[in-house]
Amino acid sequence: MDLTTEQRRQETNRITLWGVAVNLVLAVIKTVGGIVGQSQALLADGIHSFSDLASDAMVLLAVKHAGEDADEDHPYGHARYETLATVALGILLIGVAVGIAYDAVIRLQNPDELAIPELYTLIIAAISIFSNEGLYHATRAVAQKIRSPMLEANAWHHRSDAVSSIVVLVGISATYIGYPLLDAIAAILVALMISKIGLDLSKQSVQELVDTALEPEMVEQIKQAILNIDDVRELHLLRTRRMGHNALVDVHIQVSPKLSVSEGHHITESVEQALCDTFEEINDVTVHIDPEDDETSASCKDLPLRSELLLALNHEWSKHETLKNIDDVTLHYLDGHICVEASLSFKFLQHLNDAEALQNTFDQASKKLDYVGETRLQFH
Repeated sequence: MDLTTEQRRQETNRITLWGVAVNLVLAVIKTVGGIVGQSQALLADGIHSFSDLASDAMVLLAVKHAGEDADEDHPYGHARYETLATVALGILLIGVAVGIAYDAVIRLQNPDELAIPELYTLIIAAISIFSNEGLYHATRAVAQKIRSPMLEANAWHHRSDAVSSIVVLVGISATYIGYPLLDAIAAILVALMISKIGLDLSKQSVQELVDTALEPEMVEQIKQAILNIDDVRELHLLRTRRMGHNALVDVHIQVSPKLSVSEGHHITESVEQALCDTFEEINDVTVHIDPEDDETSASCKDLPLRSELLLALNHEWSKHETLKNIDDVTLHYLDGHICVEASLSFKFLQHLNDAEALQNTFDQASKKLDYVGETRLQFH
């Protein structure tokens, strides 16, 4: 389903505000429970939950800006705000992982200083596990629905909280059966997992910020979709990139040089429509029409424009009594030369047999300009 910007904003705000409410409650009960219940692990987990409130606020702020319409300063819209927020969330996950690992190492070095927590801290840790796992699934479902990498990052942040609380649960339980070091060892393993998630999210979003191309499989599918359009002979200079939840495509397509401007324009519209209809992520397509492969053909950029060329051609044609009556000229800029097609009324021919001779005269006169290639004189 293709959602509007406003619908995406509403969905994101709804699930994020739920996260704010749950994290606020968890942060308070875990912090208070950790202090009163003498659980260092639960207290650290409570501080971890307070960091989630900062990430939720970051998401809400990013959505507010990312949903703004394109303007003069941001002609492609503001979707990159969402990308920046995803990078920040990834970095935050890495920071959380470092904090958990540091705390675990300190506890490994001083196991004798750990107090035995109160039994109710186990209940608080269990509540935190189920709450954060529920938030993970709810947030990830919305992220997939609206194709939001930022919400995907926040979902994994919720899961990191659930895993963190599992570590707390294991650690507290281990103190009751004589294995207090298990808490710290498990915390280090979890920290490594969380940091891997943070690195992956940050890497993906940084690639988007530097305009990395879409996945090779999708690029190949885009090529085939373009080549399936009637009258598209070939394509080149296909460039793709992501911007938030959308994808952008730029491409040069090769068509017959004999087509009219309007037909060429119609083909470009067909290409744009086909890509947007076939690929849900693509919402912006720029198509450049080429009569030949400009990567391999000689450049025509230094050749004269129509007004300058016609001035020179008319000067040559005016030297001939019949050619000076040419009434229509079509130009084709191909492979570093200009192909000239001209029209002349039959009434200027005394005999049909004169057509071939006149064609030769036309060729000789036109090709006095060294940048003129193929020539054709038509009669009507």
